[in-house]
Amino acid sequence: MNAIAATDEDTRPFAWYRTLSPRGRRAFAGAFGGYGLDSYDYWVLPFSIGAIIAYFGISTGTGGLLGTVTLVVSAIGGAGAGILADRIGRVRTLQLTVATYTLFTVACGFAPNFETLLVLRGLQGLGFGGEWAAGAILIAEYAKPKFRGRTVAFVQSSWAVGWGLLVFVQTIAFTAAPDDIAWRILFWTGVIPALLVLWVRRNVQDADEATERRERSASKGSFTAIFKGDLLRTTLFAALLSTGVQGGYYTLATWLPTYLKKTRELTVINSTGYYAVLIAGAFIGYVCGGYLTDLLGRKKNIWIFAVLSAVLIFAYTQVPHGANGLILVLSFPLGFSMSAIFAGFGSFLAELYPTEVRGTGQGFTYNFGRAIGAIFPTVVGFYGVGGALVLGAVGYGIAALALFGLPETRGRVLA
Repeated sequence: MNAIAATDEDTRPFAWYRTLSPRGRRAFAGAFGGYGLDSYDYWVLPFSIGAIIAYFGISTGTGGLLGTVTLVVSAIGGAGAGILADRIGRVRTLQLTVATYTLFTVACGFAPNFETLLVLRGLQGLGFGGEWAAGAILIAEYAKPKFRGRTVAFVQSSWAVGWGLLVFVQTIAFTAAPDDIAWRILFWTGVIPALLVLWVRRNVQDADEATERRERSASKGSFTAIFKGDLLRTTLFAALLSTGVQGGYYTLATWLPTYLKKTRELTVINSTGYYAVLIAGAFIGYVCGGYLTDLLGRKKNIWIFAVLSAVLIFAYTQVPHGANGLILVLSFPLGFSMSAIFAGFGSFLAELYPTEVRGTGQGFTYNFGRAIGAIFPTVVGFYGVGGALVLGAVGYGIAALALFGLPETRGRVLA
Protein backbone atom coordinates (compact mmCIF):
# COMPACT_ATOMS: atom_id res chain seq x y z
CA MET A 1 0.00 0.00 0.00
CA ASN A 2 2.83 2.39 0.87
CA ALA A 3 4.53 1.70 -2.45
CA ILE A 4 1.33 2.53 -4.32
CA ALA A 5 0.79 5.70 -2.32
CA ALA A 6 4.35 6.80 -2.94
CA THR A 7 4.02 6.12 -6.63
CA ASP A 8 0.80 8.12 -6.78
CA GLU A 9 2.78 11.16 -5.63
CA ASP A 10 5.63 10.41 -8.02
CA THR A 11 6.11 13.28 -10.45
CA ARG A 12 8.83 11.68 -12.56
CA PRO A 13 8.16 11.26 -16.32
CA PHE A 14 7.19 7.57 -16.23
CA ALA A 15 5.19 7.52 -13.00
CA TRP A 16 2.14 6.71 -15.13
CA TYR A 17 3.71 3.38 -16.13
CA ARG A 18 4.82 2.40 -12.62
CA THR A 19 1.25 2.77 -11.33
CA LEU A 20 0.00 0.13 -13.78
CA SER A 21 -0.36 -3.41 -12.44
CA PRO A 22 1.38 -6.26 -14.32
CA ARG A 23 -1.92 -6.93 -16.09
CA GLY A 24 -2.23 -3.24 -16.85
CA ARG A 25 1.23 -3.20 -18.40
CA ARG A 26 0.33 -6.13 -20.65
CA ALA A 27 -2.86 -4.31 -21.62
CA PHE A 28 -0.75 -1.26 -22.44
CA ALA A 29 1.52 -3.36 -24.67
CA GLY A 30 -1.47 -4.88 -26.47
CA ALA A 31 -3.16 -1.51 -27.02
CA PHE A 32 0.14 0.11 -28.09
CA GLY A 33 0.87 -2.65 -30.60
CA GLY A 34 -2.67 -2.72 -31.93
CA TYR A 35 -2.82 1.00 -32.56
CA GLY A 36 0.70 1.18 -34.00
CA LEU A 37 0.00 -1.59 -36.49
CA ASP A 38 -3.41 -0.05 -37.22
CA SER A 39 -1.46 3.06 -38.21
CA TYR A 40 0.91 1.02 -40.38
CA ASP A 41 -1.96 -0.57 -42.30
CA TYR A 42 -3.78 2.75 -42.65
CA TRP A 43 -0.76 4.60 -44.10
CA VAL A 44 -0.23 1.97 -46.79
CA LEU A 45 -2.92 3.68 -48.90
CA PRO A 46 -1.77 7.33 -48.69
CA PHE A 47 1.78 6.26 -49.55
CA SER A 48 0.57 4.13 -52.45
CA ILE A 49 -2.22 6.28 -53.83
CA GLY A 50 -0.10 7.98 -56.50
CA ALA A 51 1.01 4.60 -57.86
CA ILE A 52 -2.54 3.22 -57.62
CA ILE A 53 -3.96 6.17 -59.58
CA ALA A 54 -1.37 5.62 -62.31
CA TYR A 55 -1.79 1.81 -62.34
CA PHE A 56 -5.58 1.84 -62.76
CA GLY A 57 -5.67 5.02 -64.85
CA ILE A 58 -8.11 6.91 -62.59
CA SER A 59 -8.44 10.57 -61.61
CA THR A 60 -7.27 12.00 -58.28
CA GLY A 61 -10.91 12.54 -57.33
CA THR A 62 -11.69 8.88 -57.90
CA GLY A 63 -8.52 7.94 -56.02
CA GLY A 64 -9.72 10.04 -53.11
CA LEU A 65 -12.75 7.78 -52.84
CA LEU A 66 -10.44 5.06 -51.50
CA GLY A 67 -9.66 7.22 -48.49
CA THR A 68 -13.26 8.29 -48.07
CA VAL A 69 -14.67 4.77 -48.25
CA THR A 70 -12.10 3.60 -45.69
CA LEU A 71 -13.16 6.28 -43.23
CA VAL A 72 -16.91 5.95 -43.86
CA VAL A 73 -16.89 2.19 -43.37
CA SER A 74 -14.63 2.64 -40.34
CA ALA A 75 -17.53 4.53 -38.75
CA ILE A 76 -19.66 1.40 -39.06
CA GLY A 77 -16.81 -0.75 -37.77
CA GLY A 78 -16.08 1.63 -34.90
CA ALA A 79 -19.70 1.88 -33.77
CA GLY A 80 -20.10 -1.89 -34.01
CA ALA A 81 -16.84 -2.54 -32.16
CA GLY A 82 -17.89 -0.11 -29.44
CA ILE A 83 -21.08 -2.08 -28.85
CA LEU A 84 -19.12 -5.35 -28.91
CA ALA A 85 -16.59 -3.94 -26.42
CA ASP A 86 -19.46 -3.31 -23.97
CA ARG A 87 -21.03 -6.73 -24.60
CA ILE A 88 -18.16 -9.21 -25.06
CA GLY A 89 -15.27 -7.25 -23.54
CA ARG A 90 -12.45 -4.94 -24.59
CA VAL A 91 -9.79 -7.59 -25.24
CA ARG A 92 -11.92 -9.91 -27.37
CA THR A 93 -13.01 -6.93 -29.46
CA LEU A 94 -9.39 -5.80 -29.82
CA GLN A 95 -8.42 -9.21 -31.21
CA LEU A 96 -11.33 -9.22 -33.64
CA THR A 97 -10.61 -5.75 -35.00
CA VAL A 98 -6.87 -6.34 -35.47
CA ALA A 99 -7.56 -9.62 -37.29
CA THR A 100 -10.06 -7.85 -39.56
CA TYR A 101 -7.84 -5.00 -40.67
CA THR A 102 -4.93 -7.43 -41.15
CA LEU A 103 -6.91 -9.77 -43.42
CA PHE A 104 -8.29 -7.09 -45.71
CA THR A 105 -5.10 -5.05 -45.90
CA VAL A 106 -3.29 -8.08 -47.30
CA ALA A 107 -6.22 -8.84 -49.62
CA CYS A 108 -5.96 -5.32 -51.11
CA GLY A 109 -2.57 -6.26 -52.51
CA PHE A 110 -4.21 -8.87 -54.73
CA ALA A 111 -6.95 -6.59 -56.14
CA PRO A 112 -7.22 -7.11 -59.93
CA ASN A 113 -9.09 -3.84 -60.55
CA PHE A 114 -10.02 -0.56 -58.88
CA GLU A 115 -13.55 -1.66 -57.98
CA THR A 116 -12.27 -4.69 -56.07
CA LEU A 117 -9.66 -2.58 -54.30
CA LEU A 118 -12.39 -0.12 -53.28
CA VAL A 119 -14.46 -2.90 -51.71
CA LEU A 120 -11.51 -4.53 -49.95
CA ARG A 121 -10.22 -1.21 -48.60
CA GLY A 122 -13.71 -0.49 -47.30
CA LEU A 123 -13.78 -3.83 -45.48
CA GLN A 124 -10.35 -3.04 -44.03
CA GLY A 125 -12.02 0.03 -42.54
CA LEU A 126 -14.22 -2.20 -40.37
CA GLY A 127 -11.22 -3.28 -38.33
CA PHE A 128 -9.42 0.04 -38.61
CA GLY A 129 -12.41 1.85 -37.11
CA GLY A 130 -12.92 -0.55 -34.24
CA GLU A 131 -9.38 -1.09 -32.93
CA TRP A 132 -8.91 2.39 -31.50
CA ALA A 133 -12.10 2.32 -29.43
CA ALA A 134 -11.35 -1.09 -27.90
CA GLY A 135 -7.68 -0.39 -27.17
CA ALA A 136 -8.17 3.12 -25.76
CA ILE A 137 -10.92 2.02 -23.38
CA LEU A 138 -8.95 -1.05 -22.31
CA ILE A 139 -5.98 0.98 -21.09
CA ALA A 140 -8.10 3.90 -19.83
CA GLU A 141 -9.82 1.53 -17.39
CA TYR A 142 -6.48 0.33 -16.02
CA ALA A 143 -4.92 3.80 -15.67
CA LYS A 144 -5.01 5.93 -12.51
CA PRO A 145 -7.20 9.06 -12.95
CA LYS A 146 -4.19 11.30 -12.23
CA PHE A 147 -2.16 9.75 -15.04
CA ARG A 148 -4.87 8.65 -17.48
CA GLY A 149 -4.25 11.38 -20.05
CA ARG A 150 -0.58 10.59 -20.49
CA THR A 151 -1.09 6.81 -20.28
CA VAL A 152 -3.59 6.81 -23.16
CA ALA A 153 -1.44 9.37 -24.98
CA PHE A 154 1.54 7.00 -24.94
CA VAL A 155 -0.70 4.35 -26.52
CA GLN A 156 -1.66 6.88 -29.18
CA SER A 157 1.99 7.77 -29.77
CA SER A 158 2.28 4.34 -31.39
CA TRP A 159 0.46 5.87 -34.37
CA ALA A 160 3.66 7.77 -35.14
CA VAL A 161 5.70 4.58 -34.67
CA GLY A 162 3.56 2.66 -37.18
CA TRP A 163 3.67 5.63 -39.55
CA GLY A 164 7.46 5.79 -39.34
CA LEU A 165 7.82 2.06 -39.95
CA LEU A 166 5.66 2.35 -43.06
CA VAL A 167 7.79 5.23 -44.42
CA PHE A 168 10.88 3.03 -44.01
CA VAL A 169 9.27 0.04 -45.74
CA GLN A 170 7.79 2.25 -48.47
CA THR A 171 11.19 3.73 -49.27
CA ILE A 172 12.64 0.23 -49.69
CA ALA A 173 9.67 -1.10 -51.70
CA PHE A 174 9.47 1.80 -54.16
CA THR A 175 13.26 1.84 -54.59
CA ALA A 176 13.60 -1.92 -55.15
CA ALA A 177 10.52 -2.51 -57.29
CA PRO A 178 8.61 -0.64 -60.02
CA ASP A 179 5.60 1.35 -58.81
CA ASP A 180 3.04 -1.09 -60.23
CA ILE A 181 4.44 -3.84 -57.98
CA ALA A 182 5.66 -1.77 -55.01
CA TRP A 183 2.17 -0.63 -53.96
CA ARG A 184 1.06 -4.27 -53.80
CA ILE A 185 4.10 -5.19 -51.70
CA LEU A 186 3.15 -2.51 -49.17
CA PHE A 187 -0.32 -4.01 -48.75
CA TRP A 188 1.13 -7.50 -48.37
CA THR A 189 3.37 -6.38 -45.52
CA GLY A 190 0.13 -5.62 -43.65
CA VAL A 191 0.18 -9.27 -42.50
CA ILE A 192 2.45 -8.31 -39.57
CA PRO A 193 -0.40 -7.57 -37.07
CA ALA A 194 -1.53 -11.21 -37.20
CA LEU A 195 1.28 -12.01 -34.74
CA LEU A 196 -0.12 -9.47 -32.27
CA VAL A 197 -3.51 -11.18 -32.22
CA LEU A 198 -1.89 -14.39 -30.98
CA TRP A 199 0.03 -12.56 -28.23
CA VAL A 200 -3.01 -10.60 -27.03
CA ARG A 201 -5.08 -13.79 -26.86
CA ARG A 202 -2.58 -15.35 -24.45
CA ASN A 203 -1.52 -12.38 -22.33
CA VAL A 204 -4.11 -9.58 -22.06
CA GLN A 205 -7.27 -9.34 -19.92
CA ASP A 206 -9.93 -6.71 -19.25
CA ALA A 207 -9.77 -4.66 -16.03
CA ASP A 208 -11.69 -6.50 -13.27
CA GLU A 209 -13.71 -3.63 -11.77
CA ALA A 210 -14.88 -2.33 -15.10
CA THR A 211 -15.76 -5.86 -16.25
CA GLU A 212 -17.84 -6.56 -13.14
CA ARG A 213 -19.77 -3.31 -13.46
CA ARG A 214 -20.31 -3.79 -17.18
CA GLU A 215 -21.59 -7.35 -16.75
CA ARG A 216 -24.01 -6.32 -13.99
CA SER A 217 -25.63 -3.69 -16.16
CA ALA A 218 -28.77 -4.53 -18.10
CA SER A 219 -28.13 -1.70 -20.58
CA LYS A 220 -24.57 -2.62 -21.56
CA GLY A 221 -23.81 -1.91 -25.19
CA SER A 222 -27.12 -0.10 -25.73
CA PHE A 223 -26.86 2.14 -28.77
CA THR A 224 -30.03 4.06 -27.93
CA ALA A 225 -28.76 4.82 -24.41
CA ILE A 226 -26.16 7.30 -25.68
CA PHE A 227 -28.95 9.37 -27.25
CA LYS A 228 -31.06 9.67 -24.10
CA GLY A 229 -31.13 12.11 -21.20
CA ASP A 230 -27.90 13.92 -20.37
CA LEU A 231 -25.92 11.69 -22.72
CA LEU A 232 -27.68 13.11 -25.80
CA ARG A 233 -25.91 16.47 -25.52
CA THR A 234 -22.60 14.72 -24.81
CA THR A 235 -22.95 12.48 -27.85
CA LEU A 236 -23.85 15.31 -30.22
CA PHE A 237 -21.01 17.60 -29.21
CA ALA A 238 -18.46 14.77 -28.94
CA ALA A 239 -19.39 13.68 -32.48
CA LEU A 240 -18.97 17.27 -33.72
CA LEU A 241 -15.60 17.54 -31.98
CA SER A 242 -14.45 14.29 -33.57
CA THR A 243 -15.66 15.44 -37.00
CA GLY A 244 -13.61 18.61 -36.85
CA VAL A 245 -10.42 17.02 -35.56
CA GLN A 246 -10.49 14.11 -37.98
CA GLY A 247 -11.62 16.15 -40.95
CA GLY A 248 -8.49 18.23 -40.47
CA TYR A 249 -6.20 15.30 -39.79
CA TYR A 250 -7.27 12.94 -42.56
CA THR A 251 -7.24 15.66 -45.19
CA LEU A 252 -3.52 16.04 -44.58
CA ALA A 253 -2.96 12.32 -44.03
CA THR A 254 -4.57 11.29 -47.32
CA TRP A 255 -3.00 13.88 -49.60
CA LEU A 256 0.32 14.91 -48.04
CA PRO A 257 2.36 12.27 -49.92
CA THR A 258 0.80 13.38 -53.21
CA TYR A 259 1.26 17.06 -52.29
CA LEU A 260 4.95 16.57 -51.64
CA LYS A 261 5.44 14.59 -54.84
CA LYS A 262 3.29 16.54 -57.30
CA THR A 263 3.17 20.10 -55.96
CA ARG A 264 6.56 20.28 -54.23
CA GLU A 265 8.15 17.95 -56.86
CA LEU A 266 9.95 15.71 -54.36
CA THR A 267 10.97 12.14 -55.16
CA VAL A 268 10.33 9.21 -52.80
CA ILE A 269 13.90 9.43 -51.50
CA ASN A 270 13.91 13.21 -51.14
CA SER A 271 10.57 13.30 -49.32
CA THR A 272 11.75 10.81 -46.67
CA GLY A 273 13.43 13.58 -44.69
CA TYR A 274 10.19 15.59 -44.65
CA TYR A 275 8.27 12.61 -43.31
CA ALA A 276 10.97 11.96 -40.72
CA VAL A 277 10.62 15.51 -39.36
CA LEU A 278 6.81 15.39 -39.47
CA ILE A 279 6.68 12.00 -37.73
CA ALA A 280 9.22 13.03 -35.10
CA GLY A 281 7.02 16.03 -34.38
CA ALA A 282 3.98 13.74 -34.23
CA PHE A 283 5.56 11.34 -31.74
CA ILE A 284 6.76 14.12 -29.44
CA GLY A 285 3.37 15.80 -29.82
CA TYR A 286 1.57 12.70 -28.56
CA VAL A 287 3.87 12.39 -25.56
CA CYS A 288 3.91 16.09 -24.60
CA GLY A 289 0.20 16.39 -25.27
CA GLY A 290 -0.42 13.55 -22.83
CA TYR A 291 1.27 15.46 -20.02
CA LEU A 292 -0.41 18.71 -21.00
CA THR A 293 -3.88 17.16 -21.04
CA ASP A 294 -3.35 16.02 -17.43
CA LEU A 295 -1.86 19.38 -16.46
CA LEU A 296 -4.17 21.80 -18.29
CA GLY A 297 -7.29 19.68 -18.71
CA ARG A 298 -8.77 17.84 -21.70
CA LYS A 299 -10.62 20.78 -23.25
CA LYS A 300 -7.87 23.37 -23.00
CA ASN A 301 -5.30 21.00 -24.52
CA ILE A 302 -7.53 20.24 -27.51
CA TRP A 303 -8.46 23.89 -28.01
CA ILE A 304 -4.86 25.16 -28.00
CA PHE A 305 -3.63 22.61 -30.53
CA ALA A 306 -6.71 22.84 -32.75
CA VAL A 307 -5.99 26.53 -33.23
CA LEU A 308 -2.27 25.92 -33.80
CA SER A 309 -2.97 23.11 -36.28
CA ALA A 310 -5.34 25.31 -38.28
CA VAL A 311 -2.72 28.06 -38.52
CA LEU A 312 0.11 25.68 -39.40
CA ILE A 313 -1.74 23.68 -42.06
CA PHE A 314 -2.66 26.95 -43.78
CA ALA A 315 0.94 28.18 -43.58
CA TYR A 316 2.22 24.81 -44.88
CA THR A 317 0.26 25.17 -48.12
CA GLN A 318 1.16 28.83 -48.68
CA VAL A 319 4.94 28.38 -48.82
CA PRO A 320 6.22 29.72 -52.19
CA HIS A 321 7.33 27.22 -54.80
CA GLY A 322 11.01 26.41 -54.38
CA ALA A 323 11.13 27.22 -50.67
CA ASN A 324 11.09 23.57 -49.64
CA GLY A 325 13.45 24.29 -46.76
CA LEU A 326 10.63 26.18 -45.07
CA ILE A 327 8.30 23.21 -45.63
CA LEU A 328 10.85 21.09 -43.77
CA VAL A 329 10.94 23.55 -40.86
CA LEU A 330 7.14 23.73 -40.61
CA SER A 331 6.77 19.93 -40.69
CA PHE A 332 7.86 19.50 -37.08
CA PRO A 333 5.38 21.91 -35.40
CA LEU A 334 2.62 20.71 -37.74
CA GLY A 335 3.15 17.07 -36.77
CA PHE A 336 3.43 18.09 -33.11
CA SER A 337 0.19 20.08 -33.02
CA MET A 338 -1.93 17.61 -34.98
CA SER A 339 -0.88 14.78 -32.67
CA ALA A 340 -1.08 16.71 -29.40
CA ILE A 341 -4.84 17.04 -30.02
CA PHE A 342 -5.26 13.28 -30.14
CA ALA A 343 -3.14 12.83 -27.02
CA GLY A 344 -6.10 13.74 -24.81
CA PHE A 345 -8.80 12.45 -27.10
CA GLY A 346 -8.92 8.85 -25.92
CA SER A 347 -9.09 9.68 -22.22
CA PHE A 348 -11.60 12.51 -22.82
CA LEU A 349 -14.11 10.37 -24.72
CA ALA A 350 -13.73 7.49 -22.24
CA GLU A 351 -14.43 9.83 -19.31
CA LEU A 352 -17.56 11.28 -20.93
CA TYR A 353 -19.49 7.97 -20.71
CA PRO A 354 -20.44 5.55 -17.91
CA THR A 355 -18.88 2.06 -17.94
CA GLU A 356 -21.84 0.18 -19.39
CA VAL A 357 -21.95 2.31 -22.56
CA ARG A 358 -18.36 3.57 -22.63
CA GLY A 359 -17.40 1.49 -25.64
CA THR A 360 -20.60 2.33 -27.47
CA GLY A 361 -20.29 6.08 -26.84
CA GLN A 362 -16.60 6.30 -27.64
CA GLY A 363 -16.87 4.01 -30.65
CA PHE A 364 -19.78 5.93 -32.15
CA THR A 365 -18.61 9.51 -31.59
CA TYR A 366 -15.03 8.92 -32.68
CA ASN A 367 -15.99 7.04 -35.82
CA PHE A 368 -18.93 9.25 -36.71
CA GLY A 369 -16.31 11.97 -36.86
CA ARG A 370 -14.22 9.81 -39.15
CA ALA A 371 -17.14 9.24 -41.51
CA ILE A 372 -18.16 12.89 -41.83
CA GLY A 373 -14.54 14.04 -41.79
CA ALA A 374 -13.97 11.63 -44.70
CA ILE A 375 -15.73 14.09 -46.98
CA PHE A 376 -12.78 16.46 -46.66
CA PRO A 377 -10.21 14.25 -48.47
CA THR A 378 -12.60 13.64 -51.38
CA VAL A 379 -13.31 17.36 -51.80
CA VAL A 380 -9.57 17.98 -51.89
CA GLY A 381 -9.16 15.26 -54.53
CA PHE A 382 -11.71 16.88 -56.85
CA TYR A 383 -10.70 20.52 -56.35
CA GLY A 384 -6.90 20.35 -56.14
CA VAL A 385 -4.43 19.04 -53.60
CA GLY A 386 -2.45 22.19 -52.76
CA GLY A 387 -4.71 25.06 -51.85
CA ALA A 388 -7.66 22.83 -50.95
CA LEU A 389 -5.74 21.38 -47.99
CA VAL A 390 -6.81 24.58 -46.30
CA LEU A 391 -10.15 22.80 -45.80
CA GLY A 392 -8.35 20.89 -43.07
CA ALA A 393 -7.97 24.13 -41.15
CA VAL A 394 -11.74 24.56 -41.26
CA GLY A 395 -12.08 21.19 -39.54
CA TYR A 396 -9.94 22.32 -36.62
CA GLY A 397 -12.09 25.44 -36.28
CA ILE A 398 -15.18 23.22 -35.95
CA ALA A 399 -13.43 21.20 -33.25
CA ALA A 400 -12.61 24.29 -31.22
CA LEU A 401 -16.25 25.41 -31.28
CA ALA A 402 -17.56 21.95 -30.27
CA LEU A 403 -15.62 22.11 -26.99
CA PHE A 404 -18.06 24.74 -25.66
CA GLY A 405 -20.74 22.04 -25.41
CA LEU A 406 -18.69 19.50 -23.42
CA PRO A 407 -17.68 19.31 -19.73
CA GLU A 408 -14.12 19.10 -18.43
CA THR A 409 -13.43 15.52 -17.24
CA ARG A 410 -9.84 15.61 -15.94
CA GLY A 411 -9.48 13.45 -12.82
CA ARG A 412 -12.76 11.58 -13.29
CA VAL A 413 -12.71 8.07 -11.78
CA LEU A 414 -13.58 5.18 -14.14
CA ALA A 415 -14.90 1.87 -12.84
